[in-house]
Amino acid sequence: MHNYKTKGVCSREISFEIVDNKVSKVQFLGGCNGNLQGISRLVEGMDIQEAISRLKDIDCGGRGTSCPDQLAKALEQFYSK
Repeated sequence: MHNYKTKGVCSREISFEIVDNKVSKVQFLGGCNGNLQGISRLVEGMDIQEAISRLKDIDCGGRGTSCPDQLAKALEQFYSK
């Protein structure tokens, strides 16, 4: 399980796994529970690069980031290792 401390959003942390280059077991700590469960289920089984390209640069309320964008950043950080 990989953990990522979020910045600039309501959720505090994102946990996820990568299996065969696909996103798995995404969980957000804090934030808008229903929306984040929806995002988690939508990206389950998605190729890591596809998830990054779909979620990156989504803005929430003029913050310059969002929970989906933070997930993209977490996946990018994992992918770059």
